[in-house]
Amino acid sequence: MIDIRPVAHTIAKISVALGAMMVVPAVIDFAAGDPNWIRMTQSMLIVLVVSGLVMAATSSAKHSLTIEQSFLLTSGLWLVLPLIGALPLMIGAPGLNFTDAYFESMSGLTTTGTTVIPQLDNLPAGTNMWRALLQWAGGLGIVVVAMVFLPVMKVGGMQFFRSEGFDTLGKVLPRAGQIAAEMTWIYLGITVACTLLYIVTGMSAYDAMLHALTTCSTGGFSNYDASFGKFIGPAEWVATLFMVLASIPFVRMVQAIRGDVMPLWRDTQVRAYVRWMFYAIGVIVVYRLAYIGQTDDPWDVIRETSFNVMTIFSGTGFASTNVLEWGHLPFAVLFCVGLIGGCTGSTGCSVKIFRYQVLFQAVRAQIRRMQSPHRLYPLRLAGKRLDQDVVDSVMTFFTMFILTLGLLIVGLSLIGLHPKTALTAAWTAVANIGPVWGPEITSNGSIEQFPDAAKWLMSFGMYLGRLELISVLVLLLPRFWRT
Repeated sequence: MIDIRPVAHTIAKISVALGAMMVVPAVIDFAAGDPNWIRMTQSMLIVLVVSGLVMAATSSAKHSLTIEQSFLLTSGLWLVLPLIGALPLMIGAPGLNFTDAYFESMSGLTTTGTTVIPQLDNLPAGTNMWRALLQWAGGLGIVVVAMVFLPVMKVGGMQFFRSEGFDTLGKVLPRAGQIAAEMTWIYLGITVACTLLYIVTGMSAYDAMLHALTTCSTGGFSNYDASFGKFIGPAEWVATLFMVLASIPFVRMVQAIRGDVMPLWRDTQVRAYVRWMFYAIGVIVVYRLAYIGQTDDPWDVIRETSFNVMTIFSGTGFASTNVLEWGHLPFAVLFCVGLIGGCTGSTGCSVKIFRYQVLFQAVRAQIRRMQSPHRLYPLRLAGKRLDQDVVDSVMTFFTMFILTLGLLIVGLSLIGLHPKTALTAAWTAVANIGPVWGPEITSNGSIEQFPDAAKWLMSFGMYLGRLELISVLVLLLPRFWRT
């Protein structure tokens, strides 16, 4: 049997850190004279006491983790932390039931951005800030998991980046904690820069901080029912810039800040991401200007399109306009880019650029083998040979992703959702994107009217998608628990 004490100890330590973050919304509500600060403080104390007791009970456990314990940690963490995130949403405003509170918290920590709250404008400032903090913490967590745990566990081809995670600056980093520290400073730095630029564009300090937290985590929660429609103009360009930055490998940003920008420039993922980004924006801009008789200023069309394409491409989920009004072709483009996602080692969601590059290489090699069966075609990416286990892992991931997406669509349809709603709800959950379209959606994009069963299915989809599917599904194998 697997010794779960090291796993429980680590989860408890991270839970303490998340619980301590509740002091920020508590102070905000206290300063605003909102009595919700009392509920937030109560939630914080409950989390700190319970987590502290678990830490004390497991303090004698070994600090090193086996592969099996790593699987259990990554999967267990994203089940326990949403419970903590849900607590203030149940005890305090908006007083959600357990299903809605857990969904909202899971949506935050997985940086999906779908909400069950129909009136965000009326929430206490501290509650909206807590939702933003959940996304910021979740974005940082997934970067660390992607570069520390998934390569070691060989999930979805991530073993290709094993040397990247532990040799980020040309020197081997002896502990995973050092990797996390490097990423945290970069993450914090771009969040501060984003906040300052939002203030320059005219946002209040509170709005700027909240939206910076959800921009840099590619999460998309807002404190307004109009989402980013409240800040049409220069703020959209700032958001677009930082959504792109948050979607490129953090390892490359570490290297760039240290003075070596060439790895960032030469990274095939980054180059493909930028190239595909311009393709998508260009197609939609041309369509809007030429085929649907757009009468707005062309520069406004470019700004609006760039923002709304990148919010889907990066998996952020903000909205500044109703993209359904653009027509069928733009919607199809947005749907496709949502299934691509950002780069590996970023806060970006969905399949990731890297896996599509491996897929294209494998398909091209297979076509060549059909033409010349006796020749060898070694697969290479970014100057490195692609081992067969990387290719197999990526193909397994694609298979599981499509299968999970299909099953979730069927499940949501059987529950009674409109076909369009079921399609976009499954798409947004598994790819961690955010927006859902359909007749059951409220004016601010909330899924409040969904049946509880649909919310639990979406929560499970968000959970699977954020943890790269395989790292969760392996726990369902009896053989895993007999290790």
